Amino acid sequence: MQHAGPKGAHGSPETRVPVSHPGVPRVPPQPRAVDMDRGWAPGASGPTARATVGENASADGARGEHTHSEQPISGPRTAQSRTVRARPAVQRSSVRGQILDALRAALVRGELAPGEVYSAPALGDRFGVSATPVREAMQQLAQEGAVEVVPNRGFRVVERGARELAELAEVRALIELPVLVRLALTVPAERWTELRPLADATAHAASTGCRATYAEADRAFHRAVLSLAGNTQLVQIADDLHRRAQWPLVDTKSVRGRAALMADAADHGTLLDALTARDVQLVQSLVREHVAGAH
Repeated sequence: MQHAGPKGAHGSPETRVPVSHPGVPRVPPQPRAVDMDRGWAPGASGPTARATVGENASADGARGEHTHSEQPISGPRTAQSRTVRARPAVQRSSVRGQILDALRAALVRGELAPGEVYSAPALGDRFGVSATPVREAMQQLAQEGAVEVVPNRGFRVVERGARELAELAEVRALIELPVLVRLALTVPAERWTELRPLADATAHAASTGCRATYAEADRAFHRAVLSLAGNTQLVQIADDLHRRAQWPLVDTKSVRGRAALMADAADHGTLLDALTARDVQLVQSLVREHVAGAH
């Protein structure tokens, strides 16, 4: 079925189509749980949803959301790219969530570089959606501390150094250590055995060498471990700190490769062994070293 191109001056509907932009870093949208249920495979070329549009050029211009620090986004849309299979409409909240997941993954991979300014319209063009869901997702990232608003320009990726990473590690240890010590003394061995598949999943994710894939598996394992404490607020706070620790530093030389990710993943199995054996001293040592290297 043929669809019209992007919404123009006469109000024709927008169709989300993948566009290849030479010289622009790849920032693929990531599937969420709700989309997996609808059959969206992780290897898909892009989101199945269409963004709700309503902005016009004058509105974006008034916000001044343009920056010369970004690479130009260009490239003609071919006739083949305009021919897409009809898909059911998706609520904008779903599109916003997909964009938020994609932006988070791009941050972890370093595709959104620290110190660079990105505008919502330009990022929307990358994703093939309007600026609205991108702007809303970036506002969420601003609340999380990943980006900061630059008036009349867009959003700047926060520059982080080793000191901030060390502070995050200290706070994580203060929160997680006493909890894990208590769990080591109270949780039966079979409960730790149930978490082995999640530890194995982190090893598999690390073997891909993809920082974003590993980041999700890593946090899923730590959430499962801490959830045994039965404190939802604790899990949420610890997960937020963990996510912040996964953002790249300004020094790109510190970015860990596949070998470092696999070593980090191996710690999960060792930690489960220590928790099962109720070896409190080893648990404390492992946690301190593990959170200190989580970046």
